[in-house]
Amino acid sequence: MKKILVVDDDKILQTVLKHTLEQQGYKVTVASSGKEALVLFQEDSPDIIISDVSMPEMDGFDFCRQLRSQPSGQLIPFIFLSARGELDDRVFGHSIGADDYLTKPFQMKELLAKIEALIERSRRIHAEIVHLIGELVNSSSKLTAQDNTNAFSKFVIDSSPAKVSEPPVPLPLTPAEERVFWEVIQGFTNKQISERLFISPRTVQTHLSNILSKLNLENRTQLVRFAFENGYEKVGQ
Repeated sequence: MKKILVVDDDKILQTVLKHTLEQQGYKVTVASSGKEALVLFQEDSPDIIISDVSMPEMDGFDFCRQLRSQPSGQLIPFIFLSARGELDDRVFGHSIGADDYLTKPFQMKELLAKIEALIERSRRIHAEIVHLIGELVNSSSKLTAQDNTNAFSKFVIDSSPAKVSEPPVPLPLTPAEERVFWEVIQGFTNKQISERLFISPRTVQTHLSNILSKLNLENRTQLVRFAFENGYEKVGQ
């Protein structure tokens, strides 16, 4: 079931959106401020976020900026749904990372269409990442000792049966972080990893953030590329 996080301090609109979207088959979580939404996002990452702009504690613009500053929040589809419909507001919303900006009052039919379009685009991006993983697997098997000059791993991939490849240098991770690392490079989402390792999605995200920090990487795509360029997928197989 696709998950939507609705962020708006208008309780009536919260109720209307939650009811309507659930009738369309979505699982809906609601928050009344950007601050609350960030906590919910860490606990269980949604497939798309719909946010108001004017809210207490943390407004929608600050929420969007903070979300986009996190590796796990960079690719989440994001729609502003706000009564602030001036051109400058709409332009600013897009400039800080929103994928779309609808003004109130709005047509539910249009909102539903935009939701589906953005979720489908996100699905295509994920499929492209999976395709990239496949290409990296194929290319890594063709590397030779001369080709591989990575200073971090210093390992050798050689298809010759007469030679044995040296394993990559152990990762600078805790055992729990390593388990999440192997799951991520296989293409599993936070929710899937949570179910496979019997830990909460929030714990998965915490471990993933630590992994990215320790390896000086910014996002999942870079982590996958790092793993396959440095031979770690061979160890996990």
